Amino acid sequence: MVDRGPSALSFPDDWPAHPDPILALNRMGSFDWDLDHGLFHMDPQALEVFDLRPDEYDGHPETLTVRVPPAEGDRLDTLVSQALKDGSENYGAYFRIRCRDGVMRWTHTQGYIRRDDTGRPRRIIGILRDATQELAESAARRAQAVQDAARREQTNVVQLTTAALAHARTVQDVIDVLKDTHGLVHLGATSLVMGLVEAGRIRLVAEGPAGSFVPGTLITRVDEQYPMSEVVRTLAPCFIESPEEFATRFPVLWPHITSLNITSAAYLPLIAQARPIGAIGLLYSDRYGFTAEDRNVLLALGSSIAQSLQRAMFYEQDKDLAQGLQQAMLPRTIPSVPGADVAVRYRSAKIGRDIGGDWYDLIPLPGGRVGAVIGDVQGHDTHAAAVMGQLRIVLKAYAAEGHTPATVMARASVFLHDLDTDRFATCLYAETDLTTGVVQMVRAGHIEPLVRRTDGSCHRMPVEGGLPLGLSVEFGRLEYPVSTFELDPGETLLLCTDGLVEEPGVDLDDGMRTLIALVPTGPEDVRDLADLLIDVAEERGGDDDVALLLLRRLGPDTTRTGGRLRQHVAPGDPEALTQARHMVRAAVRAWGAGDRADEMELVADELITNALMHTEGAAIVTLRVLTAGDRRLRIEVEDSSSALPRRREAGESGVSGRGLLLVDLLCDVWGVEARGGGKCVWCEFVVTERS
Repeated sequence: MVDRGPSALSFPDDWPAHPDPILALNRMGSFDWDLDHGLFHMDPQALEVFDLRPDEYDGHPETLTVRVPPAEGDRLDTLVSQALKDGSENYGAYFRIRCRDGVMRWTHTQGYIRRDDTGRPRRIIGILRDATQELAESAARRAQAVQDAARREQTNVVQLTTAALAHARTVQDVIDVLKDTHGLVHLGATSLVMGLVEAGRIRLVAEGPAGSFVPGTLITRVDEQYPMSEVVRTLAPCFIESPEEFATRFPVLWPHITSLNITSAAYLPLIAQARPIGAIGLLYSDRYGFTAEDRNVLLALGSSIAQSLQRAMFYEQDKDLAQGLQQAMLPRTIPSVPGADVAVRYRSAKIGRDIGGDWYDLIPLPGGRVGAVIGDVQGHDTHAAAVMGQLRIVLKAYAAEGHTPATVMARASVFLHDLDTDRFATCLYAETDLTTGVVQMVRAGHIEPLVRRTDGSCHRMPVEGGLPLGLSVEFGRLEYPVSTFELDPGETLLLCTDGLVEEPGVDLDDGMRTLIALVPTGPEDVRDLADLLIDVAEERGGDDDVALLLLRRLGPDTTRTGGRLRQHVAPGDPEALTQARHMVRAAVRAWGAGDRADEMELVADELITNALMHTEGAAIVTLRVLTAGDRRLRIEVEDSSSALPRRREAGESGVSGRGLLLVDLLCDVWGVEARGGGKCVWCEFVVTERS
């Protein structure tokens, strides 16, 4: 260590004859190096620095080699020679000496070079002092600074992770934050694992980075010899401070992770409301051991993750409760209506329990007529959904009683007012005669419908409106004007709630214009068009639910129904399942299925079985004869789950996974469409015309 620069020393010309008493007071020695005669004079304090007695030093620099190791001496000689050569006024350096007892000690020297008028160096005067304590204190300060920085970094780990988790809404969001590469950096770990407690077992839900998964650990018991099992079982953290400790404590797991070069690990229980909901493991490859501060920070980190997980679990429970309530309020199935092709869709805003009161309904009426309803109860909560369910029922009842559209709407408004609720609702009711195409429509504060023409163009249908349901009673304006127009064969009536057209910062009329421009670009089939519109709403996001009903009037050349049978199959009811199989067998033979009857029975049985096995509700089996063009038999199986079926590889020895493959091989065409809160899996078989 070398100091170079302007001299901080100020010595009198006759120094060291009169040495500065301050030097002695500060345990500093002085020296005077006569360069002409090669003598190096030191005062008693300087000799004490070198751990020399006066009788052990003869004034020659070479004598000091007994205390100065060769490498240190060479470095000092080089430093002084360079200072003398380049005209420096002073120099300074730290060097080590070996004391009498063999202990190495740091020393600091600073010299002032005196030159004659020609610039030739003649004398060096300076000081010597023991710098061991100074350097030790400096090293301690540096070490403390490093510790402080590490402590701040560890604190930042909790802060950064908490900040990232603040936006996590679902359990999967929490997992994604922790699995993300930046998340691992924030956590300071090389690898991460996390499991959730489910029915007395631990299910692995996160592991990273890729390639660190250990076979056999996807589902583990709490009593197994794994670190996560131990912390869940004991509710205490597990700190593993070396590879040897890891191998000793968890011999089953250790051989599988040796390739990760793990040097230490911390496994933390995730505790919420005094019970374990999971565990997280942080594995390190660049540290050994954990200080008390490290452990406190990691425990705080585990607490933050546990809180986020619990919040996400509550959110998902609320969401499931809300969606269950809303699906219970919406029609489970939409009835088939001869002369019309209908598609309905519903998109939840997905904000936990803040569900909306949007609804749709289709009401078959006598004389080839059908009623279509779309509505929205004010608010986004379970109360709005409950009011919606009651309104849907009374609207359907009033329409089925044969009242005119205006009367149906007026009575529904009175009903809502009599509920003694502070909510109002917008609604649109359209009664369509599918034989003539005449549509009678009333509107209670709802957005106007759209009609897609046969040429693909889309237009906003002007419908005179009244006040929203509930408010019309309050203001004494129960008269709802009826608008009448014709829906030609092939034209589609589009009813929706404002969630489909509203965007933050966008005027409602602009949203309607955007929708009008989008509809002509969509497919002709109402189910495909409905999917497109919901997908667009999904991509746009938004905080409002969307209800959508599309009704396309069929013409004489369009597919129509020639016969229909329906059977309800409850879960766990073998008699109902047997009756459904008998119905399918009898119907396909009676309708002339011929040599394809066995194929139809097999496919129908597969679809019914899948619905009962993979959903929690009943299955509704419908058989139809389609009589336009090629004569076809159509099998439909509806259930209450919105999860779409998917093909799975069964493997050579698999006993399941071939269902959809079988359906695809045997029928001519098949597909899936949404029905209310669930879905319908359908397939069609072309059969020869009966003679």
